[in-house]
Amino acid sequence: MELSAADEALVRATALFGKLEDEMLSSFLSRASVREVKRGEMLFVQDDPVHACFVVLEGWIKLYRLTPKGDEAIVAVFTRGQSFAEAAVFTGNVFPVSGEAVTDSRLLNIPTSVLLQKIRESPDVALSMLASTSLHLHDLVQQIEQLKAHTGAQRVAEFLVSLCPVDEGACAIGLPYDKSLIAGRLGMKPESLSRAFAKLRGLGVMIEQESVAIRNVELLHQYAIQDRNAGEQMIT
Repeated sequence: MELSAADEALVRATALFGKLEDEMLSSFLSRASVREVKRGEMLFVQDDPVHACFVVLEGWIKLYRLTPKGDEAIVAVFTRGQSFAEAAVFTGNVFPVSGEAVTDSRLLNIPTSVLLQKIRESPDVALSMLASTSLHLHDLVQQIEQLKAHTGAQRVAEFLVSLCPVDEGACAIGLPYDKSLIAGRLGMKPESLSRAFAKLRGLGVMIEQESVAIRNVELLHQYAIQDRNAGEQMIT
């Protein structure tokens, strides 16, 4: 399966490939492939040998580790226009996490051998790798900050705001994947997620099945970024 013009434009906008010259990017794409995966299909398992990195063209992909008790610890969730697993190619011989399709998805599959060859050929590719891995690190730091500085309801509010196509006014959105995964991504138990949804009703957030109606996106965003005490006062 070949890349469409829209797919190629999406790849060109990623941190991993966005700053490469057209010739180098075309060389990458000529040796990459498009892979379709079904919901629940494994891309790789923790400690598998690294064989590729990926760009999400459509759908949602989760990365997770298994705890000693066998529970999933969600590390990240990626969607359209985001790359993942490039750090594993760059730094190690095995995947440090497992990767699974949350929904039916389409992925750009870049073989490890291709990426390593291009890194050796061009410093620009190595710089793009560093930019992409730095972006992932920044996202992880933000997640840690949210866990430390924000309540569960604030984390849910920020997640909902990130899904909104507008910055103000009313908005209706659909949850992109099941609530148990949302809870895991936000560092919460499912029952804590339910309590957070209930608490956000005071800010005009109504949840029905997989649909969410938000009365005021800007107000919800303000609540999400307040410190803990100010956020609690705002919702009570």
